[in-house]
Amino acid sequence: MAQLQVGDLTVELDEDGFLEDHSAWNEDVAHALAATEEVEELTEDHWKMINYLRDYYEQFGVAPMVRKMVKDTGYDQKKIYELFPAGPGKGACKIAGLPKPTGCV
Repeated sequence: MAQLQVGDLTVELDEDGFLEDHSAWNEDVAHALAATEEVEELTEDHWKMINYLRDYYEQFGVAPMVRKMVKDTGYDQKKIYELFPAGPGKGACKIAGLPKPTGCV
């Protein structure tokens, strides 16, 4: 099992680099995870998407489908991929500290 050192905190990652325990997430962890996804800086647009994903997951227990992300955030799919080059499932959900999405995200 992989680990990620974030300051004094060590977080456990699964084989795909997602947090094992999503309650271990905080903004510092998000920055560290972003670095693993080739996202050098988390901008206001990144945080809008991250907070949206976290709120959605908290409410429904799953990550939203891409169409739902586009509709709810106002970002088109192209913009989401600009923000998160690995995509909304692998990149955005990972940085937001969500479990690895299953199915179509």
